[in-house]
Amino acid sequence: MSDMTKKLYPVTGMHCAACAGNVEKIVRKQEGVENASVNLAAATLAVTYNPDIVSPQQLKEAVMKIGFDLIIDEDNSVQEQEEAEQSYYGQLKRKTIVAWIFALPVAVLGMFLMNVPGVNWWMLLLSLPVILYSGRSFYMNAWKQTLQRTSNMDTLVALSTSIAFLFSLFNTFYPEFWYSRGLEPHVYYEAATVIIAFVLVGKLMEEKAKGKTSTAIRKLMGLQPRTARVVKDGREEDILIAELQVGDKVSVRPGEQIPVDGVIVGGNTFIDESMISGEPIPVEKKQGDKVLAGTINQNGAFTMTAQKVGKNTVLAQIIRMVQDDEAVVTMVDSNLQREQITPSEKAYEEFDTEEVRKLVKRLDELDPIPLPWKSDEEALKDFWDYCEERQREERIIAEMKIKG
Repeated sequence: MSDMTKKLYPVTGMHCAACAGNVEKIVRKQEGVENASVNLAAATLAVTYNPDIVSPQQLKEAVMKIGFDLIIDEDNSVQEQEEAEQSYYGQLKRKTIVAWIFALPVAVLGMFLMNVPGVNWWMLLLSLPVILYSGRSFYMNAWKQTLQRTSNMDTLVALSTSIAFLFSLFNTFYPEFWYSRGLEPHVYYEAATVIIAFVLVGKLMEEKAKGKTSTAIRKLMGLQPRTARVVKDGREEDILIAELQVGDKVSVRPGEQIPVDGVIVGGNTFIDESMISGEPIPVEKKQGDKVLAGTINQNGAFTMTAQKVGKNTVLAQIIRMVQDDEAVVTMVDSNLQREQITPSEKAYEEFDTEEVRKLVKRLDELDPIPLPWKSDEEALKDFWDYCEERQREERIIAEMKIKG
């Protein structure tokens, strides 16, 4: 049996704490999963599983069954998450605009012109785009949640608006049912449409706020260009980074970012390596010198041979280490919250002690800190604060530099 594997995967489609709880719950149910925890703010899933029993694709399929998605492509996970978020924001914006275009006249008709003959039919027609287009995702997600015997905010929205709409629809087609009983057949189209419109506005504001936040991983991923200029048979051709192979010759012009790790085979230049080494002064590079992905070429053009591509570049290793460290903190914090235990020596000993000790040891090699092994109620809390401040790219970059 192979060792347990710990991974951090981006999750798309989550909007509330119930969503995060449902994703965590469905992943924990999968055979071979030892632990799983979701960070709603970062939209990530930290999972420990046995790769011999369950695969990332199976985890993805399980999450998709309840209306969410898991990005398992480790090479492009951050880019895919950003693209998914941008696409979702665009769709959400269009749905919100459509919802308000039709919800406002429905509200006016329902509040001030409810006694006008035939007004119910006009409200019905104006409500259909809101229900069928703008609010469609609420009903689809609520149905998926129902099939899994769970619920979230979409369930509440779908339940309230569908009841209001269906009741109004019945009263519009069969008003005699109530007239024969001496009652007025009221309709509530404006309630259904306005609720959807307001919830969409809230989601739109939430997505916009998320778009302004930037994690360390996304900043690091932004250092690597998506294309490279390959030299073949004396001609230059732009290709995607994913298509670049070890041994390919790459041309780099002044002002461009270096796409992969390699060695200069022609030309000389100065390269800004501050994002890797922290040194603000550009370093002179000539034929035979190594260059790293993500660093910036200054004032000279050169040709290099690719030596490390994809997951093997120094930049990719830095990103992976940051992800692993975030996964450790997310899992431990999730366990503490689930058990409602305050930071203490007892809590520290019970939850992921081995993984946390590894993280402390790695950080302590760079900059010794007091280890929180003593029975101090504030010790573990101070440790988490330290991790939040120090385990980011500066610390990981420093570690990579030490390892050479």
